[in-house]
Amino acid sequence: MTSPPTAPPAGRPRSPRAHWQHRLAERGIDRQLWLLVPALLFVVLLFLYPFFYGLGLSFQPTKGGPFSDYARFFGDAYERDTIWITLRIALPAAVLNVVASVPIAYRMRGRFRGKRLITILLVVPITLGTVLTAQGLLNFLGPTGWFNRVLLALHLADEPVRLIHNYWGVFFSLIITGFPFAFLLVLSYLSGIDPTLERAAATLGAGWWQRFRTITLPLLMPGLATTFCLTFVLAFSVFPSAVLVGNPAGETRVISIAAYQAAYEQYDYPYASAIAVIMGVVELVIIALVLAARSRLYTGSTGGKG
Repeated sequence: MTSPPTAPPAGRPRSPRAHWQHRLAERGIDRQLWLLVPALLFVVLLFLYPFFYGLGLSFQPTKGGPFSDYARFFGDAYERDTIWITLRIALPAAVLNVVASVPIAYRMRGRFRGKRLITILLVVPITLGTVLTAQGLLNFLGPTGWFNRVLLALHLADEPVRLIHNYWGVFFSLIITGFPFAFLLVLSYLSGIDPTLERAAATLGAGWWQRFRTITLPLLMPGLATTFCLTFVLAFSVFPSAVLVGNPAGETRVISIAAYQAAYEQYDYPYASAIAVIMGVVELVIIALVLAARSRLYTGSTGGKG
């Protein structure tokens, strides 16, 4: 705690700064709270203002009433289907990243030789970026890449397997870039669980699977729900992968591509804003459902006690 400013000697007037410091001290306000001002300005200028500007712009279409662009989007099957295409890519990728990270993080939370090296290898893909990852997939999984060359050399396939410029190319890209993020989050949540709980259960004869299912997993569920939400948001906003290793005019025309085309090919910024708002609403609906399920599971596991 900061000590209140001392009063000036008798006969000497307070400076404006000392006056306000004295007033703040009298009201019990810490002057260090002023350090939050730059962060608040950053949030207002780079998040709140663009968000509300885009939201308002979505209700100002070039033709029709305030909701005409929303009606236009849902009335066009080609545009409307981008929601399901994006969900069909993002949901499985998010689920797989979270599920795959649990056993690996569970094993990595202990101390053993080479732990740091393995952790670094697991996290390295997050530093590659989407473009470099897509380039690697094009080189390795392409028709002349090493994967197809091995399949053809071993006579496991008569022709190259198509794994890029389609659904699978985008899916693999999201797995590579999203798994390190999910792994780090799950590892941090697992590290926060008291290991003595499992050791106590082991002394009572519980096996590792019983300890994990009845102790670790229930305590980990809130963290898994949060990890899934964050991983899903990253996957749902996929754009470069859908263009570089997908089929942006067909099976991987995700909703972000629809917003991009409306803004920078059709120059219809109100319509692009409406698509962006729809994109955000879909994300919020999925997150709300997951958090609601998490609350029900957590309440059930604690017997309804707060």
